[in-house]
Amino acid sequence: MKAIVQQRYGSAEELRLIDLDPPVAGAGEVLVRVRAAAVNARDWHVMRGDPYLARLMMPANFGPRGPRRAVRGSDFAGVVEAVGAGVTDFEPGDEVYGDLREADGTFAELVAVPLGFLERKPEGLTFEQAAAVPLAGTTALTALRDFAKLRPGETILVNGASGGVGTFAVQLGKAFGASVTGVCSTRNLGLVTELGADDVIDYKRDDFTRSGERYDVVLDLVGNHALSELLRAVRPGGRLVLGGGGVSGGGRPTVFGPMALVIRAQLAARFGDKRVIPLTNVPPSPEALATLRHHLEAGDITPAVDRTFPLEKAADAIRYLEIDHARAKVVITV
Repeated sequence: MKAIVQQRYGSAEELRLIDLDPPVAGAGEVLVRVRAAAVNARDWHVMRGDPYLARLMMPANFGPRGPRRAVRGSDFAGVVEAVGAGVTDFEPGDEVYGDLREADGTFAELVAVPLGFLERKPEGLTFEQAAAVPLAGTTALTALRDFAKLRPGETILVNGASGGVGTFAVQLGKAFGASVTGVCSTRNLGLVTELGADDVIDYKRDDFTRSGERYDVVLDLVGNHALSELLRAVRPGGRLVLGGGGVSGGGRPTVFGPMALVIRAQLAARFGDKRVIPLTNVPPSPEALATLRHHLEAGDITPAVDRTFPLEKAADAIRYLEIDHARAKVVITV
């Protein structure tokens, strides 16, 4: 099978399209023929070994000189090719979607997926749309529903509203009955408005941390403000959820990267500041995928796909996300 592999840390130039032996579905696994795979900020973080701190704290992903797993990619949508022993919920021909996360390996024609990492593909979505959902959608759902516990009638500000997670957070915020303010760049104001935001702030013109406005929930997905600045935008009794951010270090691995703000948030929370909630440990979840499928089929949320690239252009896809700061989702077709 064809697959995108990487042997050592570096830029997208380290990625190669090669032939590999196809995987086999083991016990409790489903062999999926991949039709589409999304690109996430996580992919270029792992590709570059960025930040350096992650190489120490996340050994499942990061080796000393290169990623633990050679094939990149975690999100996927495709068709079941075969099932392993003990699998009764799926059969060949079923359309599925999911997120392998630390297991990686979806930038390939075939991938073996454990049962806890996939769900049936939402009806009415293309494979490209479905592949855009799992990691970003699960992160947004977990942030709003489980961490912030967003309630109807509350206000939420999403910093990074035009990114992969942000586009889902805006739509889920509306689905949960909240008033949503999105923060993005000038070129993405229209997109965030179309996604349903009640108000949109152009960060190039206005700093939401200095406007005097306060919100019940602030979801920060960028990491471009100090913790004290972000807290100025949180109402008394409100919640600040910090997702760290996927900002590139300009081609060079950083020491702390987006983890620095999350670490400070963890310290603040440990010392009793209940307003600060680090968005950490969001594992793949079939329950979250099923919930997202319900919202997708109901029309509450729609994946926003910026561009698609063929598998052989995977390096260009990652470069576009990392360097050109793509909006919404970038998807690889297989």
